[in-house]
Amino acid sequence: MVYYPVCLDMTDRPCLVVGGGPVAERKVSGLLDAGARLTVVSPSATDRLREWARADRIRLLPREYAAADLAGQAVVFVATDDGRINAGVARDARAVGVLVNAVDDPAHCDFILPAVLTRGEITVAVSTGGASPALARAVRDELGAYLDRDDYAALARVVADVRRILRGQEVRVPWERWQVALGGEVRALVRADRLDTARERLLEQLRA
Repeated sequence: MVYYPVCLDMTDRPCLVVGGGPVAERKVSGLLDAGARLTVVSPSATDRLREWARADRIRLLPREYAAADLAGQAVVFVATDDGRINAGVARDARAVGVLVNAVDDPAHCDFILPAVLTRGEITVAVSTGGASPALARAVRDELGAYLDRDDYAALARVVADVRRILRGQEVRVPWERWQVALGGEVRALVRADRLDTARERLLEQLRA
């Protein structure tokens, strides 16, 4: 299967999570970080899921899943180890046009989740198309060591600041010039924590 990679804005998007164990908790944690509006349905739930419910960060339904739970949802995540539940939720979701992801069950997924690495404003997603999640995580960790070495999180902040300045001045810069400007000198300044100088030097090169 060939997947189309995409970064989805989850802000205030209604999502359903079926399951209440540690795997469901990890899914909910990531979705909360992304700003999703979450409903979790499960007869049992981890302590942390119950804490989030008490804090009104999620809506927790302490019962078995029902097809009616899909009403108004944009995306559903199934985090159980029961193939029967996975198949049922996938069937119901597809019938009403809701995208579904079932953990470790590609046959009942409309999309899969990559191994994700975040460094400041930089997000790197690694996928093997579902063939080997372990390999995807290994590649992610190797990339993480590379990004940490040159402090790409700080570099991203410098680039974002410069881009805002140029856009405010209605200056358009072709990507080829960006590629050249983001070379050794600017990165060396970032590594030395001379961010203001790096920002000034980057602006100079892009305006040249």
